[in-house]
Amino acid sequence: MAIDQTFFEEMEARIPKGKVRTRFAPSPTGYMHVGNLRTALYTWLIARHAHGTFILRIEDTDQGRLVEGATDVIYRTLAECGLDHDEGPDVGGPVGPYIQSERRELYRKYAHLLVEKGAAYYCFCEKTESEEDSGDFDRADDPCRDLPPEEVQANLAAGKPYVIRQRIPHEGTTTFHDVTFGDITVENATLDDQVLLKRDGLPTYNFANVVDDHLMGITHVVRGSEYLSSAPKYDLLYKAFGWDIPTYVHCSPVMRDQHNKMSKRHGDPSYEDLIAQGYLTSAVLNYVALLGWAPKGAYSEQEIFSLDELVEVFDIAGISRSPAIFDMAKLDYFNATYLRALPAETFAQVAEPYIRESVKDPRFDTAAIASLLQARCEKLTDIPEKVDFFDRLPDYDVSSFTNKKSKTNAEISQSMLEAVIPVLEALPDWTQESVHDALVGTAEKLGVKNATLMWPVRIAVAGKLVTPGGAVELCHILGREETLRRLGLGLEKLRA
Repeated sequence: MAIDQTFFEEMEARIPKGKVRTRFAPSPTGYMHVGNLRTALYTWLIARHAHGTFILRIEDTDQGRLVEGATDVIYRTLAECGLDHDEGPDVGGPVGPYIQSERRELYRKYAHLLVEKGAAYYCFCEKTESEEDSGDFDRADDPCRDLPPEEVQANLAAGKPYVIRQRIPHEGTTTFHDVTFGDITVENATLDDQVLLKRDGLPTYNFANVVDDHLMGITHVVRGSEYLSSAPKYDLLYKAFGWDIPTYVHCSPVMRDQHNKMSKRHGDPSYEDLIAQGYLTSAVLNYVALLGWAPKGAYSEQEIFSLDELVEVFDIAGISRSPAIFDMAKLDYFNATYLRALPAETFAQVAEPYIRESVKDPRFDTAAIASLLQARCEKLTDIPEKVDFFDRLPDYDVSSFTNKKSKTNAEISQSMLEAVIPVLEALPDWTQESVHDALVGTAEKLGVKNATLMWPVRIAVAGKLVTPGGAVELCHILGREETLRRLGLGLEKLRA
């Protein structure tokens, strides 16, 4: 009996037309890895550049791999990155539902429609899912491919379990076009009759994707180049249904090095890991945008792009077919650039929790400390160890007072501290300017270069060879009492 076409006609009528529509369709299986973030970013940029629509679709048909809370990670990451979606499970839209498991009955109808069209068939063979996944199924030996119709009906009437498989032509070739890789032609004989609908009634990833992308009016499909081998089967499905084929954009993988893909299993960072490691979202997004894409024309030499600028210049023609290597040192450079570009007040707010990890004493002004750090850190997580001396003067060796460039040794440093302590004690006001004038004035009075005085003062108050900020800034932040206490300890060390 022929299938009533009314349902399918109604579904077609719902499809939005006339503008670019892209989708990000993650599986809720845990973290957001860098490749996933790049796909989300590119699909969002394609839509925004064309003043189109960006859709979030949750692909949860592989129930065995779902991770509790993973959908929240997806929402949170997109929100933090500013990749707002126009349609999705949480905001609705004209072509919902936007969660695949809620579209189960829909896939079943389309699978049966394909059977009626002769582009798919019922397969009653006993085959485990692991065998299916391994690709061991040889369609040439599948007895169900050419079962007589009456035998198929008898099996269905008897309630025999089945999957629905795509009927791939034995002869000829299939050619598909990809923006990045151009035209690719494959022999149909090399393609397997993939499962479209599993025994449990849920669709496979490959089938659900095609149905959803068409019914949601998706014009551009962005995915990893590992799906190139499946693209001819997608094309055959589109053609069997009589549907327009979307623009394919296959992106080469993000690599850890020349030979290995990035992988959480190998300790490579997810988006959340990178944020926890002290990177700014804006820097991560900028860097990820350039992993496999390069701007053209007037922007070809530019590296630093805001999200708004990326929307303006993003062009899918700039996507490379070469794998991109994720270079942490390059990300450090991007992050440092973004940290330095922040308004001072914003940097102070962002840095405060990291400063307070090691500077617990409320006497010390985190905004003043932040002003020393902004030009001197690549990652926010660098901060705690750079400023830990504020709370507790570390145990340092007297040899630290010797510095060739500053022309100091233990004896000179001792005379510098002996001269400067009473000057600082006598200061009427303890401001950065007054401390500066006192130190510079003392060096001038002693007939030495500023560095000859500043070096021992800084070592005594910080106990470190390298500090953010110099002697003046550190003394000002520490305050009169703590500065004089530490200078006195330094003098004792030198006299010992």
